[in-house]
Amino acid sequence: MTKIILNGREVDGDARACYEATNAANGAFMLERVKAGDIVVVHDPQPMPLAGQLKRERSITTIWRCHIGLDSDNAATESAWKFLEPYVADYDHAVFSAPEYIPEMFRDRARVIYPGINPLTPKNRFLHLRVIIGVLANSALAVAPGPLLTDPYPALAQRLQRNGAFATANAWEDIGLLSRPIVTQVSRWDRLKGFEPLLRAFAELKRSAFEGERAKTNRFVWKRRQLVRLVLAGPDPASIEDDPEGKAVLEELKSAYLALEPRVQDDIAIVTLPMASLEQNALMVNALQRASTIVVQNSIREGFGLTVTEAMWKRVPILSNSQACGPRHQIRDRFDGRLALDPMDEAELVQLLDDMLSDHEARDRWGRNAQRHVHQRFLIFRQLFSWLELWDEIAR
Repeated sequence: MTKIILNGREVDGDARACYEATNAANGAFMLERVKAGDIVVVHDPQPMPLAGQLKRERSITTIWRCHIGLDSDNAATESAWKFLEPYVADYDHAVFSAPEYIPEMFRDRARVIYPGINPLTPKNRFLHLRVIIGVLANSALAVAPGPLLTDPYPALAQRLQRNGAFATANAWEDIGLLSRPIVTQVSRWDRLKGFEPLLRAFAELKRSAFEGERAKTNRFVWKRRQLVRLVLAGPDPASIEDDPEGKAVLEELKSAYLALEPRVQDDIAIVTLPMASLEQNALMVNALQRASTIVVQNSIREGFGLTVTEAMWKRVPILSNSQACGPRHQIRDRFDGRLALDPMDEAELVQLLDDMLSDHEARDRWGRNAQRHVHQRFLIFRQLFSWLELWDEIAR
């Protein structure tokens, strides 16, 4: 019998029995709702045995939708697929988020349907300039330039201070979202998101501006380097119960920030966004992305990056890398933004950030192209059309 190792532990027969028993209980619930001739879509590995259970009782078509994956094989992925292999034959079709995620056992009956964003949600809908200013000011991400019609949010964004504590984001000083060039990354606090390499690369970019290492032939380019600020934003980790590593990652990032010289610290804002209101949080992300000159997703590993698509939809040029599976399918290098070769290569990140900041015409062009690209491929309407195509093939 082949040994199966998951998370460093061997999966025994009792673990599989528990897995199948849990799915059997869910299968009994589903049988009351599934009729002959239905198309049943099962999402991800947790309920994968459902197809076989339902097919024994109903004449149905089954599709497995896998939202996760890894674009290279290793011992962990091989063990996981061995564990799931007994359930694969019960599926007529499978849908993945990237071609690299399709295993050999599904190769003859799989297709890629990219995730899509909803352009009408609070996170993605168009915001007038007045609304952007209001959201940023009401969440303490900016100082209001004048009186506001709306009231401050009950829960405000917090910014890391030089003393290592978090305080209201604009208490120390205004971040400069309404006037300065801004480089932004919005992500979960996760080591795989590449926050620290981006932080160190930006710090080096600022040092070169302060120390005059590059020629001052174009005063606007030079001034942009001096004024640009970095915003690293993510959810308040205390509000995310299913992300226990978030606090530890934020602590590591805080230590890296506190080790920087004060003049560099001034131009970096590490911000936590409250989750008390999901709508207000979404509006903060929306306004923050729209106020940015460049949005970065420096992930070391990344599936389909929704924050990438969100920024592209807002006509903001994006910087990511070709090592991360999702972004290299979403971003066309030098057409929608830029793709680094290695998210850990700080010298390359410095060069790309400097190049992108220096070329405002290219940024405008990339932003327009990016929005068109999302409109054609990565909105929920395209996703729905792809599903309808699949169901039409099945129905025929």
